[in-house]
Amino acid sequence: MRLLNRTAGRLSRHRRGPLAGLAVLLLGLLISGSLYTALAPAQAQDQASDAEKVAEGKELFLASCAFCHGKNGEGIPTVRDGYQIGPSLVGVGAASVDFQVGTGRMPLASPGAQAPRKKAIFTDEETEALAAFVASLGPGPAIPDESDYSIEGLSEEEREEAISRGGQIFLTNCTACHNFNGAGGAMPRGGYAPSLHGVEGKYIYEAMLTGPQNMPNFSNGNLSPEEKRDVIAYLDSLEDAPEYAGFTLGGLGPVSEGLFGWLVGIGGLVGAAVWIASHTTRTKKSKVNA
Repeated sequence: MRLLNRTAGRLSRHRRGPLAGLAVLLLGLLISGSLYTALAPAQAQDQASDAEKVAEGKELFLASCAFCHGKNGEGIPTVRDGYQIGPSLVGVGAASVDFQVGTGRMPLASPGAQAPRKKAIFTDEETEALAAFVASLGPGPAIPDESDYSIEGLSEEEREEAISRGGQIFLTNCTACHNFNGAGGAMPRGGYAPSLHGVEGKYIYEAMLTGPQNMPNFSNGNLSPEEKRDVIAYLDSLEDAPEYAGFTLGGLGPVSEGLFGWLVGIGGLVGAAVWIASHTTRTKKSKVNA
């Protein structure tokens, strides 16, 4: 017992000595240095990679986008007050660039009522670089991950529930422009709501998030990320849904169906009535000679 007490006393004296504090300090420096050596190079490499991507995006922007949007993305006004050749891109975020450039809507050949989708000019890497540069101009929506707009990880029951919820959201908020099955339709002042058939889920998510052109902006405060995902799940389900109504007329809704009914349906009935009347046997009255 006395031996243990003596040993404890010696250890206690060593801990209180100046060498013990120095040893603890050296041990702490050794541990922190080891952690920094393991983690700092990766972080520095990531920062260098991001800086290179922004620099590459700036070169592409100056060559292809600055004519309309300005050298720093500030936009270029026209002679008419309140109008711009190209709007400011400060704060639009990487998601807006990925949508506009990835779908080929930008660069725009000439100003018009609406930018149509066409073949993309830039590669995926160049689009990513442009998005990184525009994102560096100001905070904005980031490019979504696949997990944000895909229901692949859900069970069959959860998928059906997501499609049902998405259908209700779509019918409430989107059918006025895109029609009940996403076929699109005409808009005022020469614009139009594009068809959503065959559009990638990422671009639909980005369109809801950023509100391009005539489309309203459904931020995460208006529609949560889960609700956006559910809308995309509903639109995907329409691709494989059978058509029970026969000739769908493009799915454009009651206008085209009503026009078809008047021209073909009622027009056909009128034509049949005229044909029947012209081929019916008529009685002839003989003339009475005075």
